[in-house]
Amino acid sequence: MLLSVHWIGLAAALSCLLTGEVWCDCTEDNVQIEGGHYNLTKGLKTGSLLTYHCPEGYYPYPAQKRVCQLNDMWSQDSTSSKPQKCRVVECPDPKVLMHGIVSPPQERYFVDNETTYQCYSGYTMRGSSRRVCFPNGKWSGSTPICSRDSGNDCADPGIPAGAFRRGNSFRIDDKVKYSCKNGLFLVGSSERTCLENGQWTGTEPACYYKYTYDTPLEVSEAFGGALKASLTTLEPIDDTQEGRKIKISKTDTLNVYIAVDISESIEEKYFIDARDAVVQLITKISSFSVTPNYEILFFSSDVYEVVNIVDFLDGKTQLSTVKADLEKFKIDNRDTAGTDLNLVFMTILERMAFIKQRTGEEGFKEHRHAIILFTDGAYNMGGTPEPTVQKIKNMVYMDQTSRSEKPLREEYLDIYIFAIGALIFDDDLIPLVAGTGGDHYFRMSDIRSLQKTFDEIIDEEEVKGLCGLHKEYDTTKRRENYPWVVFIVIQNEGRVMKCLGSLVTPMFVLTAAHCFTFGDLPQHVTVDIDDMNGRRTKKVKNFFLHPKFNVKAKVNEGVEEFYDYDVALIQLVDYVKISTLARPICIPCTQETSNALKLVGESTCKEQEQLLLKNHLESLTFLTRTNYLVGEKDVHAKLGDNRDECIKHALKAPGITTNDPNIPVTDNFLCTGGLTPFRDHIACTGDSGGAVFKNYEQRTVQIAVVSWGSENLCKGGGVVESTKNSRDFHLNIFRVIPFLKSILGNDQQDDYAPLEFLKN
Repeated sequence: MLLSVHWIGLAAALSCLLTGEVWCDCTEDNVQIEGGHYNLTKGLKTGSLLTYHCPEGYYPYPAQKRVCQLNDMWSQDSTSSKPQKCRVVECPDPKVLMHGIVSPPQERYFVDNETTYQCYSGYTMRGSSRRVCFPNGKWSGSTPICSRDSGNDCADPGIPAGAFRRGNSFRIDDKVKYSCKNGLFLVGSSERTCLENGQWTGTEPACYYKYTYDTPLEVSEAFGGALKASLTTLEPIDDTQEGRKIKISKTDTLNVYIAVDISESIEEKYFIDARDAVVQLITKISSFSVTPNYEILFFSSDVYEVVNIVDFLDGKTQLSTVKADLEKFKIDNRDTAGTDLNLVFMTILERMAFIKQRTGEEGFKEHRHAIILFTDGAYNMGGTPEPTVQKIKNMVYMDQTSRSEKPLREEYLDIYIFAIGALIFDDDLIPLVAGTGGDHYFRMSDIRSLQKTFDEIIDEEEVKGLCGLHKEYDTTKRRENYPWVVFIVIQNEGRVMKCLGSLVTPMFVLTAAHCFTFGDLPQHVTVDIDDMNGRRTKKVKNFFLHPKFNVKAKVNEGVEEFYDYDVALIQLVDYVKISTLARPICIPCTQETSNALKLVGESTCKEQEQLLLKNHLESLTFLTRTNYLVGEKDVHAKLGDNRDECIKHALKAPGITTNDPNIPVTDNFLCTGGLTPFRDHIACTGDSGGAVFKNYEQRTVQIAVVSWGSENLCKGGGVVESTKNSRDFHLNIFRVIPFLKSILGNDQQDDYAPLEFLKN
């Protein structure tokens, strides 16, 4: 039979040569899969990768991918005689429970099968007593363990589904060893040791099938939890923390090395999704108080460097530039044939050696290193990377022999691997991970889900109160994109006024002063804002208009309604519960905004303004009510030489008879609208009081308050474009800081926590 296949291939190749071709294309004969579909990277041309895809809860069998070979034949699986089909996902055998019963006692367990666990008399159940087989090939819950108090120093570590365990003694220094049954491979620690503190070394192992993958939630809890804990600046501590991973103290420096596989074995969609996930990751990291140094690489047979970590150390590159370079990087015209995984680690080793040479031995001790790798592990050049990884470990660990030193040097290196692609070489990748305190190896079926995972890294209790945080991608809860927007309704003697506002602290809302009229009292005002319990109507304790706001101040100068200093603050009776759905926007001239803008040292209000309003056409955004909560309006503030042309259109507004536009439009206003050089959106009735904002490095900073316009083109909200002559005028917050500081920064009261405003 083998001889026949050989001669068939040879005959096909001779046929190609006789027709003058070096090789022929493959065909789509006999490659279909029952119940699924397949993708081709290069059509039917030689070298094209064919990958099979199945619905959730199924996996391709017998092959996951095939390659078009030189003889116009598709590479074959060892069981290629079997037709390709989508099989139901199976979970590892749970009947490994010692001292207990697993029900029902089936030969095999498939998706949605449920199992229950019961311990023998005298044994106590730990872990899950009920589990369900999930579509990713894993059991729900945690490993069930039947144990009893018997004087052991460590608790029974259990046996994961599908595994064997050697060792049933759990005293100090006792070891247990794990292996998996046929068809499964081990992820996690194959050997664990009982320590004096009653804990086991390493991480709990698990047995995976080739189609098993980790869910975004699992990755978020493990990897995301590690970064969340690492990227908030910590005070130095003396004791080792449980579950600690790549933490960083005030005296430490964090170096992050990211490498993405772009070889032919990785479909382009995996590369694009991985690249976008990396952008999301570094964007999220930028929200923290710690700014790491980055080395970012793409690799196949060669390494393509997006950013060199030395440039970060020298201050020659900025994070915004790195993100732009990442987003522009494409595979086009790059050699993707072959994979040299060892070259990636050698490059990282060289960078570490340079840092060590520059900082010296003692300085290098304060550097922590996190390597994040996206690959399928299918290297065919450069040899195994294991020796190079060992050199990296030796450099970071500094050949530490004494384990009494705290913190342990092992905590200064983490190597995370995100296994991607149609066929993953787990056995080659698992030995490369390093680090303490949790999982470092993740099998991903959908890289796109990582963007959400990385986004959730900072949505934790410790950092959720940071101003300006929001989700940039579309979510099922649109409010997560604008968690600071509030809806204000003022009802008094038949008058109903609807405005927008922005949450600036858990107890204060910023809006426009003209939303209020004489006679309005706090009980006439309600503020609607979504929180974890759904939209809540908040009662108002008090409201404060800017003392210089006087709508009739310029009547004698030809301005019937004058809106200078059109700003107000609303104080709520109760705090807003801060969450991903409700949290403050950043406002100018506060220390927190300086932190968000990455202004180091003793920054000034002027520095913030120069950074946020540095262009003569500054791109800004404000919101309007729509059926889907709110919609975005994009505008350009006309500054500098562009301002005079913009504000002259105020003279066409109703109630204005003066010929001097500087009377109704003082220097306190920003001007937007019109068609040139860009067609702006225009404010509608009901948009008043809303935030005019700018997103900067994943944080939202409010620049102004929507105030008034020259034409009333729309009522009740909606995204509407400007006309040639319509203009809007927004109260620049930088001009009313003393008013905001007098209330929000008031530290002579006990009702609320004051904001820290800059001294200058």
